[in-house]
Amino acid sequence: MFDGFNLPDIGNPRLKKPFRRLCDFLDLPEETVDPSEKDAGIDRDMRYFFANCELNTASRTFLRDGETIPLEPQVFDLLHLLAERAGQVVSKDELIDAVWNGRIVSDATISARINAARTAVGDNGKDQRVIRTVSRRGFEMVSDVSGETKSKASLTSERGQAVRYTPSKDGTNIAWSSVGEGPPILYAWHHISHLEKDWRSKLLRPIFDALSENHRLVRYDIRGSGLSDPINPKDTLDNHVDDMLAVADAAGLDRFPVVSVLQSAATAIRFCSLHPERVSSLVIQNGYARGRATREGASDTAESDPFITLLKSGGWGDPDNGFMRAWATMVLPMASFEETTDLIHLISHAGSGENALLQRQLIDRLNVLEDLERVQTPTLVIHSRMCPIHPATEGRKVAAGIPGAEFLEVDSSNTFLVASDPAFQEIMAHTLEFLGRTDGQKILQS
Repeated sequence: MFDGFNLPDIGNPRLKKPFRRLCDFLDLPEETVDPSEKDAGIDRDMRYFFANCELNTASRTFLRDGETIPLEPQVFDLLHLLAERAGQVVSKDELIDAVWNGRIVSDATISARINAARTAVGDNGKDQRVIRTVSRRGFEMVSDVSGETKSKASLTSERGQAVRYTPSKDGTNIAWSSVGEGPPILYAWHHISHLEKDWRSKLLRPIFDALSENHRLVRYDIRGSGLSDPINPKDTLDNHVDDMLAVADAAGLDRFPVVSVLQSAATAIRFCSLHPERVSSLVIQNGYARGRATREGASDTAESDPFITLLKSGGWGDPDNGFMRAWATMVLPMASFEETTDLIHLISHAGSGENALLQRQLIDRLNVLEDLERVQTPTLVIHSRMCPIHPATEGRKVAAGIPGAEFLEVDSSNTFLVASDPAFQEIMAHTLEFLGRTDGQKILQS
């Protein structure tokens, strides 16, 4: 309906955030949000090089001496601003506007992030070889900085995904996409997905960019979700395994690593036990081997399930529905109000409440505990320590059951990974390091 329009009164900062939300709601191209930001270079992806460090704004990764260093999102944004303004003094007010979106922040908080940034680049408050404190004025990156620039439009055209369909064993059409070049990664995501909407999502896009920067990333919408055919009430876990195999074959993947999230971990575990020759390595993020209904202390009554309460309220995908807002906040307790709204909008595109209920009924009764010992693939299990829906004990159970599996517990309470999560850099660094270390390894000998 709309091709884009310009922001009135560009100099009025109070209009910018509501305008961005309106553009997100209307699904307008991102470059129409604020032409002044595009002209200022903010709408560009950069790789900055300084003091043996590399900061990549597209994948939100930071390297020192070639090694990936996990950074909190605010520390990353602080370094990004200082690198972008290298040789100039950046005031505290400018830092607060750029890193904290103008919120009230104490001097102690700013000092803590500056110290963390100095530690990341190998600097300290005494030497100040990279980041200098200018008394009563602000901070300056004094190290020489060079950069490579790619506009987001250029990045999208170079790495734009292609969506295709493939029939599964029972004839269900599964939508899948491919982006990037290099060794392949098959990414198995949650049942609330939509290939195109997720690709444009600020919540999820940084994950895809990081994984596809040096790899060919293959994703798919599971049956009943996004662009794929609806789920059937009689579908089982084995149908999902068939879907994974169909996507791998359609994408021409012979032997490949799998990165699985949440309930897709059960699909990947069963897939590895049935097709060990196809999977080179397996990463499980907040996954589990048994659904919630099969765990100790599970309730038999639907009335105690907030998900069922949400569906009965008629608020599925409605950001103004209290039950929807509460459920989304429980899923991502560390997210901002705007991020929770973005999640709800993604949910509204992923499928109907009826489809979600069918998915949930299947997922809650998953049980692949007996498959764990048959997984002979190098495996890394990553789990949020404070996940409110799938506790870390479920991740530990998976790691203990798979022979030789590695386990990493991270300081997060989010149910799945988003770019604003303080553990984002740590999770992506360990994931990519593990894939690089294990890709091509032979199946583990039992």
